[in-house]
Amino acid sequence: MARVDIVMPQMGESIAEGTLSRWLKKVGDEVKRDEPIFEISTDKVDAEIPAPSNGVLAEILVTEGQTVAVQTVVARLETEKGAAVGGGAGAAPSAPERAAAPAAAVAGGAPARAAGAPAGAPPAVQNTPAAATASNQSAAPRIQTPPPNGGNSLNDRLRTKSSPLVRKIAAEHGIELSAMQGTGVAGRVTKRDILQFIESGASATPAATTRPSMHAPAGAEQHGPPAEPWQGDVVEPMTQIRRLTSDHMVAARRTAAHVTSFFEIDLTRISRIRAKARAEFEAKSGQKLTYLPFIIKVVVDGLKQHPVLNAAVSGTNIIYRKQYNIGIAVALDWGLIVPVIKNADDLSITGLTRQLNDLAQRARSKRLQPQEVQGATFSITNPGVFGSLMGTPIIPLNTSAILGLGAIEKRPKVIAGPDGEDTIAIRTCAYFSLSFDHRIVDGADADKFLAFIKQGLESFPEAGVV
Repeated sequence: MARVDIVMPQMGESIAEGTLSRWLKKVGDEVKRDEPIFEISTDKVDAEIPAPSNGVLAEILVTEGQTVAVQTVVARLETEKGAAVGGGAGAAPSAPERAAAPAAAVAGGAPARAAGAPAGAPPAVQNTPAAATASNQSAAPRIQTPPPNGGNSLNDRLRTKSSPLVRKIAAEHGIELSAMQGTGVAGRVTKRDILQFIESGASATPAATTRPSMHAPAGAEQHGPPAEPWQGDVVEPMTQIRRLTSDHMVAARRTAAHVTSFFEIDLTRISRIRAKARAEFEAKSGQKLTYLPFIIKVVVDGLKQHPVLNAAVSGTNIIYRKQYNIGIAVALDWGLIVPVIKNADDLSITGLTRQLNDLAQRARSKRLQPQEVQGATFSITNPGVFGSLMGTPIIPLNTSAILGLGAIEKRPKVIAGPDGEDTIAIRTCAYFSLSFDHRIVDGADADKFLAFIKQGLESFPEAGVV
């Protein structure tokens, strides 16, 4: 009889912790090797973690919603079927085990259900604004005065030893990490902490706490008071992926100077090429041929012609990327994720199609690796699949632009006939929107890039599709 520790895995070089978002098994369940046993969320990706061996789930040491450091033991397997299982599914971990888990794991849990409510129903919110305010205050990272010993305690060293991404964000916003109390292990400042701190509009250093905001009177909340539940409302905590998406969107919106330009593009030629090559393409590749690989192909060519659209801002410098890594937004039932096609300039229409389908399928089954959602130099989002005509997408951090694709539909258009006279024709069209960072991308650059895409798609060569 032996027990096997199940630990929080290292999901990437810069990822120091993860949130256990959901248990897929309960204490006493039999599990097989490589069978998914729990789900985790990091600041990069959601993933299902498989069991390391066959056995029975004997102990659960980290509950849903807790954030723990990598290599923390989250559960134990009994490797012999029928062996005694310690405790029930709701058994609390021992004191040392509780100490290993961070204190900031969704303190207080979900609101209690109303009497008589069915199991699994959303909790009814009691009219207790004071409690809600206290909960919000306890969850947020707070600023504190640096210790007199110069920050040499274990907690201060852990806070300073945050991930490279957290330190980069802190440096860009002039925030002293050692002066923050984070929600990670031993007060470690996580990415969510630093983004929440920036979003709150708090001062960058303790010495500046009395400095008035440029956008609000001194002492006023920069974004107004938080919403409070009313009698009969239902409150559900955000999922981890929703919280991370929220943090990323707010930080991205605050960082870049957003401007959006729109072009209408005639995709009739692409539609005809696709219809002509579709049967042979799908027979040879086993993949469904869509419009998106054609668009990516032309976008990459456009980025080569207009490199500032494939760049990033670094302080007062511009980094011109020499890789063409295209992030493709994928809508999931539980949120949004952006897997990345690396070195898209090396891929054919067939290669792009394979990459698109593979990444989308693994995103939906939570089998993406952290490196597969990192390193985008340009992004594409496709709300048109849901019927949206156009939008103004938010530029992901550390890139300079994102392309939004509207619904592809047939429209009556005025075109020049063979004899030079105007005529009405049915054309397959879509609106493309380009959100760009006006700090480094001028409007002329953005419009020239869109004009290149328009010309490239409306004159796409038939050769080489299959």
